[in-house]
Amino acid sequence: MQTIVYILPELFLSVAIMFLLMLGVFIKKSFKLVNLLTILSLIFAIALVFNQPNEIVKIFNESYIIDRLSIFMKVLTLLFCFFVLLSSKDYIKSNNIDKIEYPIIILASTLGMILMISSYDLIIFYLGLELQSLCLYILASFKRDDERSTEAGLKYFVLSALASGLLLYGCSLIYGFTGSTNFEIISANLDEANTGAVFGIVFIIVGLAFKVSAVPFHMWTPDVYEGSPTSVTSFFALVPKIAAISVFIRFMYVPFVNVISQWQTIIIFLSIASMILGAVAAIGQSNIKRLMAYSSIGHMGYALAGIATGTNSGIQSTIIYLTIYLVMNLGAFGCIFMMKRENVFYENINDLSGLSKNHPMIALSFLIILFSLAGIPPLAGFFAKFYVFMAVIEMKMYTLAIIGLVTTVVSAFYYLRVIKIIYFDKPKKPFEAHYDWGLKISLIVSSILILIYFIYPSILVDTISSILIY
Repeated sequence: MQTIVYILPELFLSVAIMFLLMLGVFIKKSFKLVNLLTILSLIFAIALVFNQPNEIVKIFNESYIIDRLSIFMKVLTLLFCFFVLLSSKDYIKSNNIDKIEYPIIILASTLGMILMISSYDLIIFYLGLELQSLCLYILASFKRDDERSTEAGLKYFVLSALASGLLLYGCSLIYGFTGSTNFEIISANLDEANTGAVFGIVFIIVGLAFKVSAVPFHMWTPDVYEGSPTSVTSFFALVPKIAAISVFIRFMYVPFVNVISQWQTIIIFLSIASMILGAVAAIGQSNIKRLMAYSSIGHMGYALAGIATGTNSGIQSTIIYLTIYLVMNLGAFGCIFMMKRENVFYENINDLSGLSKNHPMIALSFLIILFSLAGIPPLAGFFAKFYVFMAVIEMKMYTLAIIGLVTTVVSAFYYLRVIKIIYFDKPKKPFEAHYDWGLKISLIVSSILILIYFIYPSILVDTISSILIY
């Protein structure tokens, strides 16, 4: 009975998915009701996660862990899933993708991510990963009559299946050479002389790098971001990143902590390559969703830099970075959802011409978000990068820090280009001024948080500083 208390959020989400599915089948045209109940389910699940005991608990034969890292990451996952559903209501309706399956699949995907976050065993982790991935395949190609969406879904399916296969192969190698799937037993049985297991680690890193869209496993990101419906793109850009980074931290610092010298160089390479490509490739983009895709690759590079340090402060800086990045991305996609004219959603950057003249408040929000993404002080994005660079410099990884700073300057160029188009180009026909209240809330919340973060940074920093991995 005691065990059930610890898995109440997961149980509740499982029951909610089954109930909503039956409701959607039995009641015709019930999308609004199912969507509302999904949003309420997410709020209730957040309350259940908050209610979990603030101690390290391992259940199911030590294959599932509840600790501060898992609680924080679960809250982030559920919270941003809630905001994605809230901000994309108008888009879903306008694009005729208001089918009951849509919120249910998002909920099922979120359940998979929560399982991944708390996994302390290779089998549990893989089950969570597959539940998440299967749902994401469907979401990417949800707009069935759209060629781009179908293509995006197919690309994601093929490449993600390949990554999952490599990950599974890596897991089987680890199991074969250490004799267990439990993280702690793997850690006890793993040493640098175990060459087979080190190969397994490489395969696992490749699979995880794909999930966070780190270079050179990023190839799916721009196409899937551009081709998928924008509501799905915002989900892709926000929620799966949390689970992937959480698993990255858990894998690297629990089972593989004894062989840190073997994998540290790989993570540094992934980080540097992602930062460089994210900064350079975004310069020539004309589609705002492709720009956000390359921006996300670059930002994942900074997040991985914190993981590469091999210290608790590095991990904490990654979690802070991820949290602030999610808030910025939520705001950016909020602005993209507002690019609507005569019931058509626009995606070209040039469509933002003269936005400041027609919609000064949206232009101001966009300005704040883009400056923050570029890392301009005193906005939240500056502090996110500052914490990561401090952790990197602390470990005397100067090359990584210098490359990070240079790429920050380069990436500022394409953010400033968008700002130039918004404020100085000739105005185009105004966008529609009637926005959904959920979209307004998402945009206002993210803009205010980015602006006022420097006043009370300690709220986030103190919360995360209690998260210790080892």
